[in-house]
Amino acid sequence: QVQLVESGGGLVQPGGFLRLSCGTTESTLDYYGMGWFRQAPGKEREGVACISSIDDTTYYADSVKGRFTISRDNVKNLVYLQMDKVKPEDTAVYYCATGGRPTLTIDTVCRGGLFGSWGQGTQVTVSS
Repeated sequence: QVQLVESGGGLVQPGGFLRLSCGTTESTLDYYGMGWFRQAPGKEREGVACISSIDDTTYYADSVKGRFTISRDNVKNLVYLQMDKVKPEDTAVYYCATGGRPTLTIDTVCRGGLFGSWGQGTQVTVSS
C-alpha cells in the first residue's frame, strides 16, 4: 500500500503563506486522485483541495477558493498545497490522501473523502 508523508506545517501569521508537501512511495499517476484534507478540533474532516491524475481537474472547498492551490510533481512524486492569505480558521491538522475511483468526479471523491490511503497529518496553526 502506498505510504504518504506530509511536511511543511507550522505556525504562520494571518495573511501569511505556507506550502505543504506530500511525498508518496508510488507514482502520483498510479491513483485517480490526490488530495488535501483538514480537521480542526471538534470539527469534522473537510476536503480542502483535490486533483485528478487523469486530466488535472481540481476541486476546492469554498472556504479556500482563491487562496489555496493544489499541484503535483509527477517526477518527484510530490503533491503540494500552497496556502496563501491564511486565516485563523485555517488552523487544523492537514492530511494528504490518495486513491479514489475514476468512475466518480473528483468533486465527489473529495467531498466524500473517498480515498484509500492517508498520511499521518501535519499541524498548521494560524495565529498572531
